[in-house]
Amino acid sequence: MPDRILHEANRASWNAATRAHNSHKGDQARFLRQGGCTLFPEELALLGPLEGLDLVHLQCNAGQDTLSLARRGARVTGVDISDEAIAVAQALADDSAIPGTFVRSDVYDWLATTVDRFDVAFSSYGALCWLSDLRTWARGVAQVLRPGGRLVVVDFHPLAAMLDEDWQFRHPYASNGQALEFPEGISDYVAGSAGALVPWGYEPGLQGFRNPHPAHEFFWSLGDIVTAVLRAGLRLEALDEYPWSNGCQLLPGMRPLEGRRFGSPEGLPEIPLMYGLSAHKTASA
Repeated sequence: MPDRILHEANRASWNAATRAHNSHKGDQARFLRQGGCTLFPEELALLGPLEGLDLVHLQCNAGQDTLSLARRGARVTGVDISDEAIAVAQALADDSAIPGTFVRSDVYDWLATTVDRFDVAFSSYGALCWLSDLRTWARGVAQVLRPGGRLVVVDFHPLAAMLDEDWQFRHPYASNGQALEFPEGISDYVAGSAGALVPWGYEPGLQGFRNPHPAHEFFWSLGDIVTAVLRAGLRLEALDEYPWSNGCQLLPGMRPLEGRRFGSPEGLPEIPLMYGLSAHKTASA
């Protein structure tokens, strides 16, 4: 069963962190109005053409990627647990004049109650580690997809989550649904990655952010994720692994690469830092 008590604790941590994140983003509405896009090649390749499709972006954060998907022709709905993130996302839609619907909700509550159906369900970049019940999530995704609809996930690789700041193994590869508590809470990773996450112009914003609210994460293996998707009745189309991290400097010492990416530090072997998954709901489901 989903652990809504820990979800609410994470909501507080995300609300605090989101205020710090958005202090660095400047006039992102202008960037979008002028045709800017925050998406990376990996998700665009997995998503394919979006013109005229209904798309839900689960755990959409502050909406930049959601509205970038709308610019590619999708009718978008973004869902996120953070009050701060949804407020920013709705303001960004208004200020950029890009249509999008944003809903503040625990993703499990939204999946269980929505009557809408979608051609695409999308989840990206640090999303699945906040899910306390992977199989309930996957069944909910399958339920909201139309026959032929697709799930696309691009996220940080479970192997990368095992490492500490010294690139030593610290955490388990999978926590079997048990939460790992991080007293320091969600960090200001936008500041840590600087312009890689803010291509329109990084601003110093809030300095020295410390989150007063702890965070609770759930470590799922790649096998856990794929099995949950398959048991929900979806048919796997692709599973790709990438030796870089898009936009986010996950750990100190990562090597900057072209295209706003980061790789393993010099002298260390390449390891998978992200993965991409696509699956579809069969027409008979």
